[in-house]
Amino acid sequence: MLFNSYIFILLFFPLCLVGYFLINKLESLIAWRNSNKINHTASNIFLLSMSLWFYGYFNIKYLFIIIGSIVINYIFSRAIIYYKKENNNLSKFFTILAILINIAIIFYYKYYDFFITNINALIKTNFNLKHLILPLGISFFTFQQISFIADSYASDNDDIKNYNFIEYALFVSFFPQLVAGPIVLHSELIPQFRDESKKKFSSENFNLGLYVFAIGLFKKMVIADTIGSSVDFAFKNIASLTSLESAFAILLYTLQIYFDFSGYSDMAHGLAKMLNIDIIPNFNSPYKAVNILDFWNRWHISLTRFLKTYIYIPLGGSRSGIIRTYLNIMIVFAVSGLWHGANWTFVLWGIMHGILNVITRIIVGKKKEFKFTLLSLPSLIFTFAFVCIAFCIFRADTVSDGFLMIKNIFAGQFNFNPANIEFLKALNRSETDYILRKIPVIYNFIMDNPQWYMYIFTFLTLIITFFFNNMNDEKPRASILRSVITAGLLVYCIMKMSGLSIFLYFNF
Repeated sequence: MLFNSYIFILLFFPLCLVGYFLINKLESLIAWRNSNKINHTASNIFLLSMSLWFYGYFNIKYLFIIIGSIVINYIFSRAIIYYKKENNNLSKFFTILAILINIAIIFYYKYYDFFITNINALIKTNFNLKHLILPLGISFFTFQQISFIADSYASDNDDIKNYNFIEYALFVSFFPQLVAGPIVLHSELIPQFRDESKKKFSSENFNLGLYVFAIGLFKKMVIADTIGSSVDFAFKNIASLTSLESAFAILLYTLQIYFDFSGYSDMAHGLAKMLNIDIIPNFNSPYKAVNILDFWNRWHISLTRFLKTYIYIPLGGSRSGIIRTYLNIMIVFAVSGLWHGANWTFVLWGIMHGILNVITRIIVGKKKEFKFTLLSLPSLIFTFAFVCIAFCIFRADTVSDGFLMIKNIFAGQFNFNPANIEFLKALNRSETDYILRKIPVIYNFIMDNPQWYMYIFTFLTLIITFFFNNMNDEKPRASILRSVITAGLLVYCIMKMSGLSIFLYFNF
């Protein structure tokens, strides 16, 4: 089920919202009448059931995978905790085994064909490919469970010992962040499912959550999807692109992936907020980063945290000398690239970021915070340009296609190819066309010069990217203006919801 679908907005979520708070109310009433402590198991089971419905709606077969994964990891976590004091070696064995099983599941579904294809090419064998369908969100919910397994062994927190199966299953499958993150920790989510103050409907949280959801929906449907049509055409016709078209294609994809993923994260944040649940932000204006270290403090924050906590630090972090530190950084970024998909384009993208990360650490050292000043403007521009070039490799079907797109930029063809008119006009929305028709002079000019669709849309998108605040910074305050914006965006997006488009990170 997609957030940007009729069934989700008009049926699933209203039913989920009303049912969840109604059951919580009934549980409180029953406990009050019987003078018992409130037990919210029923409401958690309801929310778990809704989350599984949400996930199974994509493909009923996915349910067997996620439920099996949840059951196996929960059993392992109980064994790890039980044997930690009795037999630490056995507890450690179960920890390693559980992590290996999780990695094996990801490998089988996500990387098996990639591995076999490379083996066939390398040693001239002819092993058959399985052509498996990648279960949605498997990278996210598997990493989330790996963190839980690792914490079960390393943590002395008593709370982790007392999580029941329903709480754990809900932690893994909570639908707002199930298929595209953020990757949350048990300590950030399960205590909120137990918090009595979060079991009552809050009009403030609902208003804020609906506003943030509407903004995210707008980012996805109006900005990211509009850009996507143009980007798809460009990367299917790389050889015919001029230098100017190639540069715009790379820039546009960089904007598309940000608005698509941050749009999802905003919607996830807004949906959780309406249920009185706070999930961590995943973005903090990443394209405002003054260098690549700053970028990774802002981009896909939950993945950065996971890689640092569960890979970089266990490898030794920066504790074993400079050379080992840089090697650990390269390993982490290679894993980051491979995590995104089974293609050498992703691996190269990760390695590129790792190399620049090492170089930047050598030049500026490691700082916890980077503040923008006018003196850092050249560094900001360089960082953004690098991110664009790296995303070109990331988006291309093959490494050679990515390099061809980059090579095109330096061909000296600063014009638009008439054969690629679809690349330009893809950015012309029907609403824009309707408005421009009311101004014949401007409309006729743009009809004769369709590249202005590209100039105007790209300019406006860059303004939003660099000069507007994140939704993470929004506070739960009601206002007439916010209500009007929320209603307007929701009505507009629902009216335009004739065609469904998945989120880019569903592929990863």
